[in-house]
Amino acid sequence: MEYRRLGASGLQVPALSFGAGTFGGSGPLFGAWGSTGAREARRLVDICLDAGVSMFDTADVYSDGASEEVLGQAVKGRRDRVLLSTKTSLPTGDGPGDAGSSRSRLIRACDAALRRLGTDHIDLFQLHAFDAGTPVEEVLSTLDGLVRAGKVRYLGVSNFAGWQIMKSLAAADRHGYPRYVAHQVYYSLVGRDYEWDLLPLALDQGLGAVVWSPLGWGRLTGRIRRGTPPPAGSRLHETAGFGPPVDDEHLYTVVDALDEVAAETGRAVPQIAINWLLHRPTVASVVVGARDETQLRQNLGAVGWSLTPEQLARLDAASARTAPYPHFPYQRQEAFARLNPPPV
Repeated sequence: MEYRRLGASGLQVPALSFGAGTFGGSGPLFGAWGSTGAREARRLVDICLDAGVSMFDTADVYSDGASEEVLGQAVKGRRDRVLLSTKTSLPTGDGPGDAGSSRSRLIRACDAALRRLGTDHIDLFQLHAFDAGTPVEEVLSTLDGLVRAGKVRYLGVSNFAGWQIMKSLAAADRHGYPRYVAHQVYYSLVGRDYEWDLLPLALDQGLGAVVWSPLGWGRLTGRIRRGTPPPAGSRLHETAGFGPPVDDEHLYTVVDALDEVAAETGRAVPQIAINWLLHRPTVASVVVGARDETQLRQNLGAVGWSLTPEQLARLDAASARTAPYPHFPYQRQEAFARLNPPPV
């Protein structure tokens, strides 16, 4: 397993992380992902650790905290071998204090996560969404207190817009608070919006991308192809409306290219899609999930080899989309491109 620095920090993380969203799954979204119990979770953690996958990602909103509880049970007795990453800020109830990033919410959420995970510290604590109603200074001062108390080691965000990150980083620098070093983002061959603003920002500001849904919300599993509906067992039947949309024709164009590369390499389509991501700038770790051992072992096969430059270029071309304004002049016109060459 390759290890990479997480942004501009000293923390080294594995190129692949394990997403525990399937642990303890319940409800219309997380129940469709999976419902792995403690025994099965411990077996999946065993396989991960044997492969060098030492970071495990969860969130308080995953099945109302059940994911954190099951993960805590699965890593019990080997806490020193793992990195635990969790998230908060999304609503976990209907009360006025059950959502957002206020001082009281963050402190309560952190303490609750520590109890559920059965640990005295969280290695990477991330805000799951931007809270426009709470001043960034309040958020950052609270996070600073959690770091100083030893409850949190490193800080990150997830699903933030560029201006939200920059406003937060500027305030952190102004007041001497810890900076965010990670941005957990959606990024895949059928979802490359990350590249327009967030990737250049990450390069400039030292943010490592922790990629969620690298298979395009289950669309790049190798089971969905042109003229063929999702198979009966696909979670897309229940969850497509929760995830990022993908135009069907664009999806089929990307899958056609993946099939070609799969035939050349002898690798599975998901392995190729993940390996492509590991070549992208700023990507520190790609979060892979699995409902069973077979699926996990296949995803772990995405590392230890490399696509050729020609194969990468072919996948780049198949997945490319016209940039939104104000980016398309820099993509299309030489004068703009000379002033700001693309980072990829």
